[in-house]
Amino acid sequence: MTRTPIATSFEFDTLLVDEFGQPQERRRSTCEGLREPLGTGIDLDLVTLPAGEFAMGSPAAEEGRHASQMPQHCVTLSSFSIGRFPVTQAQWRIIAAQPPIKQSLPLQPSCFTGDQRPVEQVSWYDALEFCARLSQLTGRLYRLPSEAEWEYACRAGTTTPFCFGPTITTDLANYSGIDWDYQGRICSKGSYGKGPTGTDRRETTDVGYFQVANAFGLYDMHGLVREWCEDLWHSSYAGAPSDGTAWLMGGDSEQRVLRGGSWNGSPKVCRSAFRSKLDPDSTLYDVGFRVVLAS
Repeated sequence: MTRTPIATSFEFDTLLVDEFGQPQERRRSTCEGLREPLGTGIDLDLVTLPAGEFAMGSPAAEEGRHASQMPQHCVTLSSFSIGRFPVTQAQWRIIAAQPPIKQSLPLQPSCFTGDQRPVEQVSWYDALEFCARLSQLTGRLYRLPSEAEWEYACRAGTTTPFCFGPTITTDLANYSGIDWDYQGRICSKGSYGKGPTGTDRRETTDVGYFQVANAFGLYDMHGLVREWCEDLWHSSYAGAPSDGTAWLMGGDSEQRVLRGGSWNGSPKVCRSAFRSKLDPDSTLYDVGFRVVLAS
């Protein structure tokens, strides 16, 4: 039996910083979205994003730019709804307890446990199974975001390296504010551009912990956990779709795309344009995901 999510609105704070990471403008805003009850008092909140277009990839002068983030190209997307937060461990447990579709799922895969912490140590296949079970439970089609949808959602209309502005701080996101080498020694500053170094928490935090969202009302798009996307890995954007759909043809390997950086990464890998790859059956303690409700 199909269940319809509850239309709702969410209030949230946004914050812009200058090149030194100093707060410049804080605003209270509202966005439209959906609330999907999962049971036992646990909900899945989604934000409905407007249709639009954006320049995907890194501009030429951006610090940390890599060949895989080129060429920058225009993508036009239809409206879609995406998870307000990464999937939490409480949400995961409810769906993992549902009947299997293609494979089993562990009830508690995460290294850092907590109901409101993001689920991690889940593979791309695990994330697909979660979406399939969620779709079966609700009667609506849930899936992973395409890489283009993810970056559009992250940027929220910005063209700067981060949705907060030209730099980022560990007061805004969970990433490593100190870079370490393999012997555990500090080897460089965990800062971006003229921004400051900061905290190295070495673990996840609750979703929404920093109480600041981007202009779309989405949280934790920078840092916390890397997030699976649907797309196959391509080493450049040459020939990429321009309509926001997942790029599932060709590819330079069977690896899948990850976005967003993590608690275990430097600020440069948390940029809106940064992308990485991983085998689809791999599980790591800094890899999670968020979902999209198909239109």
